[in-house]
Amino acid sequence: MLAVLAITWLFNTFALYVATWLLPGLGYGADWWVPLVAGLVFTLANSFLKPVLAILSIPFIIVTLGIFYFLINVLMLYLTHWIVPQFTLDSFWWAALAAVIISVVNGILHAAVGRPGELAAR
Repeated sequence: MLAVLAITWLFNTFALYVATWLLPGLGYGADWWVPLVAGLVFTLANSFLKPVLAILSIPFIIVTLGIFYFLINVLMLYLTHWIVPQFTLDSFWWAALAAVIISVVNGILHAAVGRPGELAAR
C-alpha cells in the first residue's frame, strides 16, 4: 500500500508540475518543496477522500452524466490549494483546465510506465 501511494505521489507531483508549467493561472512560487507537498496532499485527497465523495454523490454523477465527477476532481485541486496555500489557483476555470491536464498526464504515465499497483508488485 505504501509503495502504491509513493508511486502515485510521484505521478501526481509530475502531473501538477506539468499543469503549472502549461497554465499561467496555476503556480507554486519559488520554493522547491511546494510541488512535492502539493503532490502529496493531492495524492492523499484522491486516495482517501475522493472515493468517499464519489460514492456519496452517485445520484448526482448519474444525473449529470459524469460531469459531477469532474467537479470532484476540481474540488480535490481546491482542497490542495486550501491545505498548501503556496500552491495557487487563480480561478475555477484554471482549476478545471488543470484537472483535465492532470488526468491526461496521469493517463499517459499509466500507459507508458504502468499502474502504480502493478509497479509496486514488481
